[in-house]
Amino acid sequence: MNNESRTLWVSLGAGIFAAFLLFSYSQEQKAKYDAQYGALKNVIIAKRDISEMETIDDTMLEITQRPNDYLEPSHITEADVAVGQVAAVPIKKGEQILSTKLLHPGPDTGIALQVAPEKRAVTIPVDEVRSVAKLIRPGDRVDIFAAIEVGKGLSQRREVSLIMSDVVILATGINVMNSIPRTFEYDSSGKNIQQISLNGDTKYTTLTIEANPREAQDLIYLMTTSAGNIYFTLRNPNDRKAPPRMPSSNSESILGRTTISVETGSTVAPPTNVIRPSVPSVPQRR
Repeated sequence: MNNESRTLWVSLGAGIFAAFLLFSYSQEQKAKYDAQYGALKNVIIAKRDISEMETIDDTMLEITQRPNDYLEPSHITEADVAVGQVAAVPIKKGEQILSTKLLHPGPDTGIALQVAPEKRAVTIPVDEVRSVAKLIRPGDRVDIFAAIEVGKGLSQRREVSLIMSDVVILATGINVMNSIPRTFEYDSSGKNIQQISLNGDTKYTTLTIEANPREAQDLIYLMTTSAGNIYFTLRNPNDRKAPPRMPSSNSESILGRTTISVETGSTVAPPTNVIRPSVPSVPQRR
C-alpha cells in the first residue's frame, strides 16, 4: 500500500470517527434537553397570519415539533381538527393553533364577511308558500316579488311587481353560506354538546339576502307594512340574465283586459276576434 492510499484510509477513518463522536454528542445533548424541557412533540402552527373570523384551510397550517414543556394548553396535533373552523381571534404566523381560539361555523361566527362591499344583509320572514316550500338553500339565487296596495278609496287595488332580481341567499335561518351546514346544541341533560346537521333543513323561518342600501330600505318598508306579501322565486344557478321589466300584475291583467308580453315586457291589447255570447233582441214598445 503506497503512502497516498494509506493517507486516504486514515482520513476516511478519522472522518467516520468524528461523525460518530458528533452523533454521540448530539444524542447526549438531546437527552439533556429532553430531560430539561421534555421530549419533542408534533404541534400545528400558523403558516401565515390568520385574521379574526377567517375560515381556516390547510394552506394556512403546518406541522412542527416543540418541546413538551413549551406546548400551550389546548394545542392541537392534527390539521384536520382546525380545517373548516373559524378563527375567533387573530392568529400570528408561527403561533400554535389552539382549540380555544377556534369557533364552529354558524351563528357565533356571523355572516359579515360574506356580505359584498357596499351591500347589506337583510333578513325576511318566510313560510312554505313564500319560499318555494323551503327548498331554498344558502348560496341560491332568487327573484323577489311583492304584492302592494296602490291607489285610494274605491280605486285602491293590489298589484304584484318584481322588486329585486338575481339576489343571493346568504343564510337560511342559521345555516350560513360557505360554511359547514351544521350547528351545535346541548343535549337534554344540558351537559353534552351534540352536532346537528343542517343539510335538508326546512325548519328555518327566515331568509337572509344581500341588497344594496336602497333595496334594503324598500324591503324594510314592505316588512313593516305587509311582510306576508313578499315572495321568493328560485332561479337556476346558471341563469344570470336580468328578466325584462314587466308591468305589474293586477286583476285586470289576469282577467285578460290587458295581456303582458313576457318576451318584450310590453302591454298588448286583447284580440278583437273574441267570440261573445249572443243576446236575444227585445222588441221595442210603441
